Formats: sequence, structure tokens, C-alpha cells
Amino acid sequence: QVRLVESGGGLVQAGGSLRLSCAASGSIFSISVMGWYRRAPGNERELVAVITSVGSTNYADSVKGRFTISRDNAKNTVYLQMNSLKPEDTAVYYCNANIRTTVPSNYWGQGTQVTVSS
Repeated sequence: QVRLVESGGGLVQAGGSLRLSCAASGSIFSISVMGWYRRAPGNERELVAVITSVGSTNYADSVKGRFTISRDNAKNTVYLQMNSLKPEDTAVYYCNANIRTTVPSNYWGQGTQVTVSS
């Protein structure tokens, strides 16, 4: 069974920084794309950033230049460094990964709350 466990959320003032981590565990053969999504109150879940197994990245326009996604393939872990945080970044952040065990499947973490105060 595969699990994604997130950590690093919390409360921060506008302009501050947070670093999210998400570790995958279980019977993992390989992981292709890993990423972060978020859902703000009253909104749909939206993509924040994704990264492939070879390090290619893609970001939402709203976070470009402020957030950086990275991964450690040896640890099956993806990170999201969030700088210059704004109140509109407040949301529950979810880790996502496409993981192959016997077959490729999409997995989600439980979510971690990020709150940015003005």
C-alpha cells in the first residue's frame, strides 16, 4: 500500500516563507510526476507546481518566481519552497504523485493547511 505524507504547513505572516515536504512510502517501483495542488475555501482544487522524474517543472502563473518545487528521488520525496507568501496563498495544500507499484496509479496526500496572515 502506498502512502503520501505531507508536512511543513502552518501559519505565517505575509512576506514569509514555508517549506512543504511530501514523502511517499510503500511498495513503490517508480514515481513519475510529483506535484502540489491547493484548494482555498470556496474554490476548486488547482495546480500549484509539478516536477517530473528528470526535474522538468511547471508552475501556476500565480506562484512563478515565488515558489520552487524540487524532489529527492532517492527518498521518494517532493518539496515546495514557498517564499514571499501572500494571503491569497492560504489554502490546503495537497501532494500528488503518479506511482507505479504493479500498475501506475495516481495518489494524493491528506493535505496540509497553509495560512498567510496580512
